[in-house]
Amino acid sequence: MTSIKKLTRRSFVLGSAGAGLSLGLRLPLGISDAQAQTGFTDEINAWVVVRPDEQVIIRIARSEMGQGTLTGLAQLVAEELECDWQHVTTEYPTPGTSLERGRIWQSFATGGSRGIRESHDYVRQGGATAREMLRSAAASAWDVPASECSIARGVITHAASKRSTTYGQVANAAAQLDVPADVPLKDPADWTVAGQPLKRLDTADKVVGKQIYGADVILPGMLNAAIRQCPVFGGTVASIDETPIKSMPGVKKVVTLENKTVAVIADYWWQAKTAVEALNITWDEGEHAGVTSASIAEFVAAGLEADTAFVGNQNGDAPAALDTAARTVEATYSYPYQHHATMEPMNATARWTEDRCEVWCPTQNGESALAAAAKSADLPPQQCEVYKMHLGGGFGRRGTSHDYVHQAVQIARHMPGVPVKLLWTREEDMTHGVYHPVTQCKLSAGFDADGKVTALRARISGQSILAGVMPQRLKGGADMVTFQCFMPGGDHSIAYSFPNLLVEHAMRNPHVPPGFWRGVNANQNVVYMECFIDELAHTAGRDPLEFRLEFMGEHPRNVAVLKAVAERIGWDTPPAPGVFRGLAQCTAFASHIAACAEVSVTDGELKIHRIVAATDCGYAVNPQQIEAQIEGSFVYGLSAMLYGECTVKDGRIEQKNFDTYPVMRMADMPEVESIVMPSGGFWGGVGEPTIAVAAPAVLNALFAATGKRIRELPLRHHNLSAA
Repeated sequence: MTSIKKLTRRSFVLGSAGAGLSLGLRLPLGISDAQAQTGFTDEINAWVVVRPDEQVIIRIARSEMGQGTLTGLAQLVAEELECDWQHVTTEYPTPGTSLERGRIWQSFATGGSRGIRESHDYVRQGGATAREMLRSAAASAWDVPASECSIARGVITHAASKRSTTYGQVANAAAQLDVPADVPLKDPADWTVAGQPLKRLDTADKVVGKQIYGADVILPGMLNAAIRQCPVFGGTVASIDETPIKSMPGVKKVVTLENKTVAVIADYWWQAKTAVEALNITWDEGEHAGVTSASIAEFVAAGLEADTAFVGNQNGDAPAALDTAARTVEATYSYPYQHHATMEPMNATARWTEDRCEVWCPTQNGESALAAAAKSADLPPQQCEVYKMHLGGGFGRRGTSHDYVHQAVQIARHMPGVPVKLLWTREEDMTHGVYHPVTQCKLSAGFDADGKVTALRARISGQSILAGVMPQRLKGGADMVTFQCFMPGGDHSIAYSFPNLLVEHAMRNPHVPPGFWRGVNANQNVVYMECFIDELAHTAGRDPLEFRLEFMGEHPRNVAVLKAVAERIGWDTPPAPGVFRGLAQCTAFASHIAACAEVSVTDGELKIHRIVAATDCGYAVNPQQIEAQIEGSFVYGLSAMLYGECTVKDGRIEQKNFDTYPVMRMADMPEVESIVMPSGGFWGGVGEPTIAVAAPAVLNALFAATGKRIRELPLRHHNLSAA
C-alpha cells in the first residue's frame, strides 16, 4: 500500500462515518503536484505559509481540544507577521517532520496551560522573521532599502515610488531568502491582532459538522477494533473461549495484547464491539481484586500520622510554634478519584508494515504519541509518523498516557499494511482511565494570645502522579507537583506568608493509576487551603476577606484579583436575603486567580446563583477566549465538586457511564462574571487555574449559609440542611 507520506495534501480523504461527510485533509508540509511542477514553494519559514491567493497558513504544533490554542497562537504569529487576519487558517505540523527538521517546532505538548505561555516567544519570532523576509523580497524586487517599505494587512508599500505588492505575490521569492536573526518583537502595547477578542478559527467547521476528530477517521480498506481489558488494574488474561463468535459476520481476528487486553478486529466497529463482548474471557485479577474505596482511604489516612514525609515548603519551626500556641485549630479534608470524562472516548487508527508505522489520533502531545507508536511498532521514530487530529476533549487524559496508541499499533501489527481503527467503548474509557489522584490533608494552625496566626502545617497524604507516569521527574523520591499552590515561589506558589510554615507529603500509591487531570493538584490543594483559611477566619471572628488580606502583603497580584472580585460582588454590602458568599484565591499555572460565589440553600437544595472570577495572566492574547475558559473551568470544577467521584469495589472502578458519573447540566450553571486584568510582565495560563477556586468559593459560601463544613467531596453525599 502506498505510504501516506507520498500522498499530496489534496488527495488524501477522510470520511465521517456518522454523517457520510468527506472532505480533504491537508497533510502538513506536503508540496502539491502543481507546486512541484512550477518550482513554487509557499513556505516562508517553518511557521508561515503564504499562498498566491493570499491565504496565510500558520502552523501550530500545540493541540486544539476546545480551549482555543490554535486561535491564540495564530494571533501571536499573525500579529508579528502583519498579515490580513481574514486570510488566516492553521494546520498541524507532524512530529515526524519536526524530528526530521531538528525539532524545529520545539514542544508539541499541550497541557498544564502551557500552550501559549511556553511557546509565545518563538512563535512570535516565527511571524516576525517571516514578515521581514517578505519585506526584503519586495524591496529587492524594487531595488530599494527594506527600511523604506511599510506593511499593513499583508500589503507591502514603498511610499516614495508609490508601489505596492502583496504577500502572495512575493512569497515565492521570500521563501528563497536566508532567515534573518534577532528580529525584534513588538511591544504588547502596540498589538492590534493579539490582545483582541477575535472569533475562533475552528468554530465554523464545528458548527456545520465539518470538523474531523480521531473517531471519524476512515481510510481506504480500513478495519475496526474493539477491546476488553482486565477490570482490575494489574490483572491479566487467564483464558479465552472464542466459540461464541465463530459464526459472527465480519470478524477477522481475535488478538491478545501483553496478556492483559483482548481485541477483536472486524469489518465494522459494531461487529468488533459485539464480538469482543461475547467472548468468554477468564481473567486473573491478581492481588488487587479485594481493594475497595474504604481500604484505599484507610491506607491514605495512615500517611497523615506517618513519622516521615517529603517536605515541599518550610519556614520557621511550625511544629514548635504549634506546641506553644495559645489555641490550635485542626481539620482533615479529602478528595476522591476523578475521571477525565472526555466526550470522545480513546481512539487511534494505525497502519503498520515492517518498515513503516503511521498513526492518526487525538493527542495532547504529538511527540509522545510518536514515541509510543515507535515503541509498539518496534521501529525507530524516523520510520514512524503521527497525524494529529483535533481532540474531542483532553483534560490531561491524552497527554502523558498513550495506552490507546500502543494498543492500536499492536493490533495493526496483526494486519500488516491494513489500517485498523481502535475505538474504546464509553465503559472501557470510564473504567480504564488514569485518574485524578486520591489524597487527604490534615491542616493545623496555631493562634497566639492576641488571636494572631503563628503557624500553619499541612500534611498531604496520597497518590503521586509523577510516580505513576513520570518517575524520572521525582526529586530524591519526592513529587514536587503534589505541592502545587503550596510552593514557596514559582508558578504554583502559596499566596500567604506565615511566620512558621510546614507543608509535607506522605506518598501513598494505591493500585489505581493516577494521571494529570485538568488543574492537577491545584484542585484539591486550593480546597484544602482556602477552606481551612476560611475556618481560621471564622474561628478568629474575622471577616474572611480582611483575614486573608492580612497574610497577603507579599503577594500584590493576588491581593489585586481578590479585591477585584470582592468589589464586583459587592462584598461590603449585604447580599439578597437568603444568599450567602464565599471567597477563594490562588496562584496556579503562573496566573493569579480569585473567585467569589453567591449561593442559597433551600430545604437542603444548593443553588449556586453567581460566581465572579478575576484572572491576572500577565498578557491576554484573546480576552474572549479567556472568559470562555473561565466559564468552562467552572463547569469542570463545579461538576467535580457536586458529583464527581470514582469509587473502587473488588479492585475495579464502579462508574461506567454518565448515569453513574454525572456532570453539571446547563440548568445548574450559575451566572459567571469574568474580570480579565492582565498586569503584564509575565505569561500565565488560563485553561486550568480557575478550576481550583470553583469548589472552595462555593464550599465557603455553603458554610456561610448552613454553618456546616464540608471536608469530603462530592457534595451529593451530604445533607445540606443547616447545622
